[in-house]
Amino acid sequence: MRAHGWHVHAITVFAGCTALALGATATVAHAQAGQAAQVRDLGREVLAAGDGWGAEGAGTTGGSAADAAHVYTVTTWDAFKAALQAGGDAPKIVKVKGVIDPVAEGCASFEAPGYDFDAYLEKYSPENWGLDTDLSGEPADSPEGLRAASAAGQDAAIKVNVPANTTIVGVGKGAGIRGGSLQIKGVDNVILRNLTIEAPLDCFPQWDPTDTATGAWNSEYDAVVVYGSTHVWVANNTLTDGRYPDSTLPTYFGQTYQQHDGLLDIVRGANHVTVSWNSVEDHDKTMLIGNSDSAGATDTGKLKVTLHHNRFEGVVERAPRVRFGQVDSYNNHFVVGEGQSYGYTFGVGISSQLYASDNAFSLPAGVSAAKTLKKWSEAPLTAENNYVNGRKTDLIAVHNAEIPAETLQSGAGWTPTLRTRVDSPRAVPGIVDGRAGAGKVC
Repeated sequence: MRAHGWHVHAITVFAGCTALALGATATVAHAQAGQAAQVRDLGREVLAAGDGWGAEGAGTTGGSAADAAHVYTVTTWDAFKAALQAGGDAPKIVKVKGVIDPVAEGCASFEAPGYDFDAYLEKYSPENWGLDTDLSGEPADSPEGLRAASAAGQDAAIKVNVPANTTIVGVGKGAGIRGGSLQIKGVDNVILRNLTIEAPLDCFPQWDPTDTATGAWNSEYDAVVVYGSTHVWVANNTLTDGRYPDSTLPTYFGQTYQQHDGLLDIVRGANHVTVSWNSVEDHDKTMLIGNSDSAGATDTGKLKVTLHHNRFEGVVERAPRVRFGQVDSYNNHFVVGEGQSYGYTFGVGISSQLYASDNAFSLPAGVSAAKTLKKWSEAPLTAENNYVNGRKTDLIAVHNAEIPAETLQSGAGWTPTLRTRVDSPRAVPGIVDGRAGAGKVC
């Protein structure tokens, strides 16, 4: 036993959270008496062996091995960015205290000189511009050019690259990131935990007159994107539109001024990811696993993702939408609110191998279980032992009976082995609702 303030790292499993491997830091307070006072340190915790695809191979340990020089506590966005950049790929722990916000000064702080939104609306209205030509040929000094320059300013301010061997963790129950975009891109071994993450609000959406027959507003910025990265664990976070739900967004040219993109997208050859014990709330296009039908060169054999013990509430679609990947979704609770917009939960896309079992769905009157699945491409899936409003329901059979034009085939062709405890789907709402989300790390 090390004495006099030295630290001993231990892996501990706490009661009630058998799916988590919890690392503690033990400080020897009374070495002579052999007594150690254990103080839990989320930054030292690692993903448990066997806990989903993130545990494959070497597993996911993030920055748990960081030395004292590479442990940072930050209270501002600038300090957060600096901490992530410091020390390269050496193991690091970045602790977020309070709420950090790269857009605290408002959208106007990103506006390029001369930008005028009213001028943008005037020039590109369907009455003046039409719906046959997009805006890609507009010069730099045009309203579209100035919008693009303004958007570039926001892009540079709110995106941050997360390096390899990093743990980002919120301190206590009130830690969060508002309006930032975490880019986990081309790296290995990252953990993200215990944060309330409010989706970025795109200050400068682009109007595309040619998008559908009536034109559409298109936005940028995912709250979290895992792009070409491996061994990632996203756990115990709350991901939400927060202060800016879609219901508050204005309408221009007869179309919603869309200012949100994804909450958590896993794309472009990303692999071995576990997403667990998160609360995912009030968002439209929530989670893509694979973002293009034409990405087979990078995505085939990759995009292996496990989703378990997450709570999805007020989500319109993509929970997730899957292309190519072997995705294991179990023990999640999907809650559709009375009167909310709802498209589907699981999107079955090209070459996907979705295995969805032991989940619970809470659906209001008038929303059929048939809508929980959406067929985008011919790709067999496994969907078994799922419960809807407390009753065991064959989601594929219900879907095929009610939507025969989109008949789904059963049999994903594989069986998950990287699972820890699998709870009864009857018990899932009670278990997940009380423990999923930021500030509820048990």
